[in-house]
Amino acid sequence: MSCLASCCAASTCGLCSSVASGISKKSARLAYCGLFGLSLIVSWILREVAAPLLEKLPWINNSTHTKAWFQQQAVLRVSLGNFLFFAILALIMIGVKDQNDRRDSWHHGGWVAKMVIWILLVILMFFLPNVVITVYGTLSKFGAGLFLLVQVIILLDATHSWNDAWVEKDERKWYITLLAVSVGCYLVAFVFSGILFIWFNPSGHDCGLNIFFIVMTMVLAFSFGIIALHPAVNGSLLPASVISVYCAYVCYTGLSSEPRDYECNGLHNKSSAVSTSTLILGMLTTVLSVLYSALRAGSSTTFLSPPSSPKSGSKKPLLEGEDVEKGKEKETEARPVSYSYSFFHLIFALASMYSAMLLSGWTSSSESSDLVDVGWTSVWVRICTEWVTAALYVWTLVAPLILPDREFF
Repeated sequence: MSCLASCCAASTCGLCSSVASGISKKSARLAYCGLFGLSLIVSWILREVAAPLLEKLPWINNSTHTKAWFQQQAVLRVSLGNFLFFAILALIMIGVKDQNDRRDSWHHGGWVAKMVIWILLVILMFFLPNVVITVYGTLSKFGAGLFLLVQVIILLDATHSWNDAWVEKDERKWYITLLAVSVGCYLVAFVFSGILFIWFNPSGHDCGLNIFFIVMTMVLAFSFGIIALHPAVNGSLLPASVISVYCAYVCYTGLSSEPRDYECNGLHNKSSAVSTSTLILGMLTTVLSVLYSALRAGSSTTFLSPPSSPKSGSKKPLLEGEDVEKGKEKETEARPVSYSYSFFHLIFALASMYSAMLLSGWTSSSESSDLVDVGWTSVWVRICTEWVTAALYVWTLVAPLILPDREFF
């Protein structure tokens, strides 16, 4: 038996080593995405099965707690280990500008060591006192909010870049396509908002709050078009229509997060639990959203700058040829990195906080522990995200008018 165990352990280590060694520079980002996805799976599994185990640990079970509390502890402790892993990498990678930097190889290589460190960090989190986890749970609410804000800014940047790319072609067919897509997005936004009235305003019930959310979404969508097409703003209908669709979707996610026993949640009030397929779909949506944000933000050179501002980063040679021999210059000239390593890891650190809030119900003990991202806290987080998105988009349109002395493009 001991010989068989040794063989199995050796085979497992060999498999991990071969997988880690097969990760190249091009696949490093996908490897980090896979590691983050693994952390979500571990959090989800421990959320379902770890409560009885945590009850046996005296430094965790030092008082009377509910099952939901132990589930939150399991999720938050895995999230904290994941957060520390990516936060440490973000700090280490600050200032990496070219591939000659030694830390470039740290970012792309050393995967066996990284996997071991990640596992150790996650395990060590289960030996921390409860007060540390409580503090982290509070900080995660702000970190999750910051992650949602980053998502919104990335969306705004993407829509403006999309619009500029089609306008720059300066051909009639692209203008027609631009108009068709814009009108199509607006139709989708308003039709979907109408469907929300059917789902979340069932007859025979007073659902004033839901009606307010839906009507506000439609008013915002209409306002986006009016402001964007105003002659003084000189905006475009495409970003307005895309943001309108996004706001309608966020409104839907907010309303669908209402408690299952809420009479105005006509979409889910007949089921007291959530199906496995719904859970998987929700987790998959979260993972894709996180991965897109990390890849987009990490590779963007104009992040947090106005959409029409010039790209940062210069094509100027790093070495002047006057003072260096041509042969040596060719050897020592450094190629700049293709994206910000530090910001890439920072996005994953914030995403760790965000995913923990989703799985723990935003650490609200009043919500059902059997459901993911369900409860009034989730509802208001979604709705506030929609309103912040609207405010930021309108600001990108009117800022040049309010601050004419500022350079926005």
